[in-house]
Amino acid sequence: MQEAIKRIILVLLTVLLCASGTMITYAQTNKDALEDAKQELKQKQKIVEQRQQEKQSVNQEIEEIQQQLQSLYSFITKNQKEMAATEKKIAAVQKLIEKKKEEIVKLEDKILARKDIMKKRAVALQQNDSVNMMINLFFEADSITDFIQRASAASTLLDADKSILTAQKEDLQQIENDKKEIDDQEKVLEKEQSNLAKKQKELNQNMQKRQAVLDEMQKKYEQITKQMELAEREKAGIESQMKGIQAKIKQEQAAAKAFERKPSAAAHVSAVRVNNGSKPSAAKSGKEMYVTATAYSPEESYHITAAGYDIRKNPNMKLIAVDPRVIPLGKKVWVEGYGVAVAGDTGGAIKGHRIDVLVPSKKAAYSWGRKTVKVIVLN
Repeated sequence: MQEAIKRIILVLLTVLLCASGTMITYAQTNKDALEDAKQELKQKQKIVEQRQQEKQSVNQEIEEIQQQLQSLYSFITKNQKEMAATEKKIAAVQKLIEKKKEEIVKLEDKILARKDIMKKRAVALQQNDSVNMMINLFFEADSITDFIQRASAASTLLDADKSILTAQKEDLQQIENDKKEIDDQEKVLEKEQSNLAKKQKELNQNMQKRQAVLDEMQKKYEQITKQMELAEREKAGIESQMKGIQAKIKQEQAAAKAFERKPSAAAHVSAVRVNNGSKPSAAKSGKEMYVTATAYSPEESYHITAAGYDIRKNPNMKLIAVDPRVIPLGKKVWVEGYGVAVAGDTGGAIKGHRIDVLVPSKKAAYSWGRKTVKVIVLN
């Protein structure tokens, strides 16, 4: 019997050492994963900061281009106003030109009428020269007074012919001057209009270039914004992953502490003797009481108990759930029909003089049922 107990103790020690090694390895793995997540988080944060700087730089460029576009809009508006003013000036000059043309037509008609008069006078002078006309005036005059009057009239006629010729020359010169003025004004207006049109074309081309650059900058800005959003989501995912790893590490640390609080395998096995639930020897004395006993299994409960035991890994261990006010956690207890167990768990329904014994399966729990048993809290 003692040899069997020693073998059981050796097996349990081996299991506990393996479990401890597994927990340490698992904890180290989680710590490595946490460190990797921290490094990845730093990289993502760096990417977010870089994208933020790029976003600010592009936004600044966009603002500068928008200012340039606004300035171009102002120049274009001003140029359009100047073009409109020039158009009005051209319209006014064209009216003046039309007026000048009408005046030229009138002068040309006037000159034509004078040409007819001068032609008739020239014919008359050819038929009767000035000397013969003066002789005729002298002989045909009735008196000296009549002669003077006739001579004065002839002189007036000759002077009138000279005036007609002078006016004719002046009108012809005026026509030439008006034509030259019209040509000069038309050239100035055409040049001014051409310069404004050229300037407007240059402004439009410059504006189109700036608009194209602005469109590119806005696309770049949107692309950087999407990259930032993606990096932020990845960063949030890593942070969530880190929280999960940290929670696992805390659970492992709590389990490790509970594991450290467990009694040694030899003591546990010596206390939890493999028996059929018979009453312990007289040496195992303690406080006796009667309780209502039910059973539960690892299949229907959380696998880590209140005292830190993993009952899924050790479904056959002797353990009971108790009310710590009646039976303190960690105490060894003999249970009638169950044997020596450790008070290693609690439960919401376990109040007062009631216990829940651990069995390997649901079927075994149903077989146990509900019964009143004697227990001894061992000293």
